[in-house]
Amino acid sequence: MPHHGLLPVLRHCLKHGFTVMVIGFDAKRAAQNGTGLGNYSRFVIGAMFNHRPGDDYCLYVPSPRRNRYLTTLPSNARIVSPSGIWRRLPSLWRSAAMSADIMRDGVELFHGLSNELPLDILKARGTRSIVTVHDLIFLRHPSYYKPIDRRIYDFKFRRACVNADRVIAVSECTKRDIMSCYGIDGGKIDVVYQGCDKAFSQVLPDAVKADVARRYALPPRFVLYVGSIEERKNLLLLAQAMRFARHPFRVVAVGRRTPYADKVSAWLERNGLADRVTMLHSVSFADLPAIYQLADVFVYPSRYEGFGIPLLEALCSGVPAIGATGSCLEEAGGSGSVYVNPDDPKELAWQLDRLLDDDEARHAMVAMGKSHAARFTEERLIADLLRTYDKVINT
Repeated sequence: MPHHGLLPVLRHCLKHGFTVMVIGFDAKRAAQNGTGLGNYSRFVIGAMFNHRPGDDYCLYVPSPRRNRYLTTLPSNARIVSPSGIWRRLPSLWRSAAMSADIMRDGVELFHGLSNELPLDILKARGTRSIVTVHDLIFLRHPSYYKPIDRRIYDFKFRRACVNADRVIAVSECTKRDIMSCYGIDGGKIDVVYQGCDKAFSQVLPDAVKADVARRYALPPRFVLYVGSIEERKNLLLLAQAMRFARHPFRVVAVGRRTPYADKVSAWLERNGLADRVTMLHSVSFADLPAIYQLADVFVYPSRYEGFGIPLLEALCSGVPAIGATGSCLEEAGGSGSVYVNPDDPKELAWQLDRLLDDDEARHAMVAMGKSHAARFTEERLIADLLRTYDKVINT
């Protein structure tokens, strides 16, 4: 990811007329989601506020009451919600009626932050549009999704990619998927990576970490997993690796519980390993950086991701990381991390034994990880984002 600095980009934008603008965002996820797409949406909106505070911003949210996560953003943006009959049909408003409000508000650039645009966005005269596509996992691994959900996602995502003036992919892997699955010309797609919260880069005092360890009853040493505990994320691989490892390591798994967690728990019970795995389903985001920093190794064995933010969070936290091959995790984790076959618990066990035995190897991975993570600072990512905005406005 080349970095040419933010100031040259801003000078270029100003030189070519990218001055004060009205910018609109589909802010549903920013308002309602505490993780994932919500974090990405708030990151983009907040970064734009920070670097272009003179612009006018409109945040389109389907419910005026479900916007508690917007309190973390500056208050000078206009919050736009459905009115009249659309208050009773917020989902339909977002898909098929929001464009009228976008045009009414004089939005010059509209950014769909979570895979979709209003279906009739082309009716918003004078508005150019961008959509960020995070992944097409429902096409690559359809068995993880209900048929009706696959059809809805496919229709919306495909339509957004076709109608948008430009498409942002969050990784080269996602860009390849957009090109192959939807036939979108690669020249229309820009790769703009995601970042993670600055809190993960801040070294916490021992007293803070000790308090978090006490409140969550964390073991003195452990291997960490962070992510929804669902089939695709493949936590069972880490559980199976425990059978083949020489080290009797403990595992702490942090994430939303799904029925797959019961499958993992049942396997652990059958193999006499249940007492070595702690699943935490209600961890405060404020406590998460400390949990990362307390871990010996981080493992993210997901079969497919659009980017893989937990790997980046681990690198920023100074934790050596192991990911899985097969999607984009090498982009998030860089060359200093380790990658294993998502179906080979023996390979994962061998890598864990190696890292738990070798302090020097862990320290080297931490140094390389921090160097790689430096590519994902807010300044660098917003510079890439502004280049995309500039292409849309000035073409």
